[in-house]
Amino acid sequence: MSSELKAQLTASMKDAMKAKEKERLVVIRSMLAAVKQVEIDNRIELDDAGVLAVLDKAMKQRRDAQQQYMDADRQDLADQEAFEMTVIQDFMPQALTEDEINKLIDDAMAETGASSMQDMGKVMGQLKPQMQGRADMGEVSKLIKAKLS
Repeated sequence: MSSELKAQLTASMKDAMKAKEKERLVVIRSMLAAVKQVEIDNRIELDDAGVLAVLDKAMKQRRDAQQQYMDADRQDLADQEAFEMTVIQDFMPQALTEDEINKLIDDAMAETGASSMQDMGKVMGQLKPQMQGRADMGEVSKLIKAKLS
């Protein structure tokens, strides 16, 4: 159960080394380290979905850090976080459009029979595997809440 995404990260790391792209190399190495850490902690080898979850988490951390740096008026650090997000984005699947997200939410609500806020977990549980790394799950959650209320 090897991961193509992990192999792609490793190949990109080698390419960055050869091209002497130090900034890009640091980001790729940190992503590989995060994947390895999860594998060691859980004593498993991650598949593509697992690696994608690690990358998604890293992307969210960078997004939050960038916002904090912008609030603190530290544009230099915010720019660094933005650069790291562009590198991570290279390994993420194509993002969903707003229309695609709304359609997936509507389909999931119809399948689960969701009608109230108590059904929110069912809908999120069904959507998460489909949207992992392709949409900001926080935004998806807000859209679901708006439709259920």
